[in-house]
Amino acid sequence: MPNPVKYHKILDALQTLLENQELQNISVSEIAHTAGIGKGSIYYYFPSKDAILQALVERNYEKPLQTAKALAYQTEISPFTRMAMIFQACRNSSSEFLKSEDSTDSSTQAKIFLHQKYVNHIITELKPVLAEIIRQGVESGEIHFDDPESLAEIVLIVLTVKMDNTLVPSSKEEIETTISALISLLEQGTGNPPGSLNFLKN
Repeated sequence: MPNPVKYHKILDALQTLLENQELQNISVSEIAHTAGIGKGSIYYYFPSKDAILQALVERNYEKPLQTAKALAYQTEISPFTRMAMIFQACRNSSSEFLKSEDSTDSSTQAKIFLHQKYVNHIITELKPVLAEIIRQGVESGEIHFDDPESLAEIVLIVLTVKMDNTLVPSSKEEIETTISALISLLEQGTGNPPGSLNFLKN
C-alpha cells in the first residue's frame, strides 16, 4: 500500500524545486534527492514528472474545490448564492496560484505552462458542479437557460483567466469591469432583472 508520507514528500519536493527552477530543468532524480527518497521509489507513486505536477496542482486546489463540490446538492440554498460561493472558490484557487507564482523565479513561459495546468484543473473540476447548480435553478424556475454546461464553462473560463491575471494581465479596474459585464450577461441570459446578481461580485 502506498505510503502517504512519501507521496506528499514527493509533491513537497517538486513544489520546493519550482521555487527556483523551471519545470523543464527539473529531473526526477532531483525530485527524489530533494524528497530524501530513492529515484526508484518515485515511480512506485508516479509514472512521470508530469504526473507529479498534476498531483501537485490537485493538492493545491483540493480544499476550495471540495468546498464547491459540497454545494452541488445543498438545494436549500438558492442557486445564485451557491454560484457566488463557487466564484469565491475560484478566487481562493487564484490566490493560491498567485501566491505560489510570486515566490518563484521561473520564466514567463514556464509560468504560463503552469497556469494552463491550473486553469484546466479548475474548469474540469468545477464545470459539472456549476452546471448542476444551474440545472437545479432551471428546474426551480429561478434560472432560464437551455444549456447549463455551456453557461458553466463560459463563466469559469472568464473567472479563471481574469482572476489569475496571467494570460491576459489586467488592472484591478479592468478585472472588475469584466466581472461586472459577466454578471450583466448572466442576468440577461438567465432572465433576472438588471442589478439583481450584483452580490456575485462580493
